[in-house]
Amino acid sequence: MCDRRPIEPLFLLGEPNTAYAPYFVGQSYLNRLTEGALPIANVTFAPGCRNNWHIHRAESGGGQVLLCTDGRGWYQAWGQPARALRPGDVVVIPAGVKHWHGAAKDSWFAHLSIEVPGKGTANEWLEQVADSQYNSL
Repeated sequence: MCDRRPIEPLFLLGEPNTAYAPYFVGQSYLNRLTEGALPIANVTFAPGCRNNWHIHRAESGGGQVLLCTDGRGWYQAWGQPARALRPGDVVVIPAGVKHWHGAAKDSWFAHLSIEVPGKGTANEWLEQVADSQYNSL
């Protein structure tokens, strides 16, 4: 059964994520909850939406934490099997780990994205997740 109705998000949906659209397949939405030393954003993915492979770089510290709040999604680190995500799941992504995350094909998905403080932090956006790989999930 396909769940195409919008979820009732724990946090506001936010605006279409146009600034990062080149790094996503499908439609995502961004609601920045905090700025400054500990940036936190609510990211919502429409069904089938996922971001490209990417790496959170840092000279020290850094990385990302995902707190899953709504719907169903996926997370995958390079060379590892994909992990199904549901509300309440937590994903800790150390700096330097190539990974992607996004919605299941048939469900909306939302998570809080927390950028772990560090020195010399930056995101490196890479290739799209292959459709054949994503569609096999």
